[in-house]
Amino acid sequence: MNTSIILRENVDGLGTIGDVVSVKAGYARNYLVPQGLASAANDHNVKELDHQKRQLARKLEKVTKDAEGIKARIEKVTCTFTQRASEEGKLFGSVTSMDLETKLQEAGIDIDRKKIQLSESIKSLGEHIVPVKLDAGVVAELKVIVKAEEV
Repeated sequence: MNTSIILRENVDGLGTIGDVVSVKAGYARNYLVPQGLASAANDHNVKELDHQKRQLARKLEKVTKDAEGIKARIEKVTCTFTQRASEEGKLFGSVTSMDLETKLQEAGIDIDRKKIQLSESIKSLGEHIVPVKLDAGVVAELKVIVKAEEV
C-alpha cells in the first residue's frame, strides 16, 4: 500500500524539497518521517507547503528587485585608475578587488569584495569589464579603466 508524503529534504531517486510523492507506507513510516526527510501529505501540511512556497516566491521577487537596482547603480559607475606602467602597457603593480571595492564605496555602493569576480588582478592598461555577482543570480558588469601615470 502506498502513501503520499511531502519531502522536506532532497532524497536521491525520489525527489527534491517540496515534492509530493507516493512511496510504500513502511518506507515512509520507518525511514523518511523519523529521519526528518518527509512529512505526511495531509490537508494541513499541503496548505502549509503552499503558503511557504508563496512566501519564498515573494522573498525571491523582492531580493531580485533589490539586486537589479544595485546592478543598475554599479553599471553607471566607471572605476578609473592611474598607475605607473611600462612602455608595453604592463603595470608596475596591479588593480585588485580591494581597489575596486574602495572605488565602489567612494561612489556610494557598498559591495563585499568577494562578490567582485576578478579571477586575477588587472595588470595591463586599457578598459576591462569585471563581473560583480549579486544576490538571486544577478550579475552586474563593472567598467574599469586603467591609465598610465604621466611621468
